[in-house]
Amino acid sequence: MSLPLLAQDAPTEPPPEDGGLDPVTTPAPLPTREPRPAVFAVTNDDRAGLQTFFIGTVPQGETRLLRVVGSDIESVTGNWLNAEIPFWLADDHNFYGLLATEMEAPTGSTPLSVVVTYSDGTQSILATSLDVVNGAFIAQNVNILAAKGYLLDTSVERSELARLESAIGQITLERLWDADGFQLPILNALTSPFGAFRVFNGTLSTRHTGTDIRTTLGVPIMAMGGGRVAYTGLLPIRGNYVLIDHGYGVYSGYAHCSEVLVEYGDLVERGQTLCLSGDVGRTQGPHFHWETAVNGVWVNPVQLLQMWMP
Repeated sequence: MSLPLLAQDAPTEPPPEDGGLDPVTTPAPLPTREPRPAVFAVTNDDRAGLQTFFIGTVPQGETRLLRVVGSDIESVTGNWLNAEIPFWLADDHNFYGLLATEMEAPTGSTPLSVVVTYSDGTQSILATSLDVVNGAFIAQNVNILAAKGYLLDTSVERSELARLESAIGQITLERLWDADGFQLPILNALTSPFGAFRVFNGTLSTRHTGTDIRTTLGVPIMAMGGGRVAYTGLLPIRGNYVLIDHGYGVYSGYAHCSEVLVEYGDLVERGQTLCLSGDVGRTQGPHFHWETAVNGVWVNPVQLLQMWMP
C-alpha cells in the first residue's frame, strides 16, 4: 500500500490540501485502453532498430512500451534504472518490452540500453537516453484510529514490502494476459491516487504504491487481466491480499479483501472474480486498494491500464 519515505525525500513545501474521503481523481470516462499509438524510431544499427510508442519524457511512476524490429533476432533484453527489461516476441519480427520508472527515480537524462541477440549467436547493443521528469504526485492526510496505530510502525511496513518486492521481482517469461489487455478490477470512483505522499496522523511517512477505489463491503473484485495467482494471504497492512502474475514482469495486487476466492497457482482470466472487497488491514473503512508492478517496481495502475499492449 505504501512505500517508506526517507526524511530527505520529503517535499520541501507544505502538502496540498487533503481531499478527505472525496475522490481525488475520477476519470471521465473511467480509464479505458488507448488505441494503438504511433511509433517513433530512437536508434538503430545495420540489423535492428529500437522504437518507442511515445515521444518526449517519462514521468516517475509510469510505464512505457518499447519495440525492437529486425530480422533473425533470437532474443532481446534491456536495462533501465538498473532493472532488467524482458522483451517478448509478438509477431515475426517485433519484440516488445515495458519501460517501468520507479516513483522515486532520479529526474533527468537516464540511459537505456537494449541487447539484441541474433540466431547466429552474435549480439548488438542499442543505446540511448530518455528524460525522467517529476511525477507531480500530491500529498494526502490520512487519520488512522489508535486501535490500528501499530500498523504505522515502519518495521511492519518494511517487512511487508520486502516480502512483496521479492515476489514482484520474479519475471515469468510468458505472456499470460490476452489480446483484450487489462481492465479496471471494479467500476467506481478513484479516491486516492498512485504515488501520493501519505501524511499519517500528521506525520509524513510513506508513499502510496497503488490506487484506492471507493466501494462497500462484499463487492466482487475482478482480475485486471489473465494471469497466475502468485500469492494469497493475510498481510498486516494490506489485509487479505491477492497477487497476480501476468507474465513478462507485470503484476497486479488486490488488497483489504473480506474474502479471497482463489488459491496460489490458479490460472485466472480477465474479469474473473478474485475476492470480495473489505475493511481488513490498515484502513479507515471499506475500500479497495489496487496496485501494479512492472519489472520489480510499483507503477501507476491507471496509466498501465490505459496503455495499448500487443
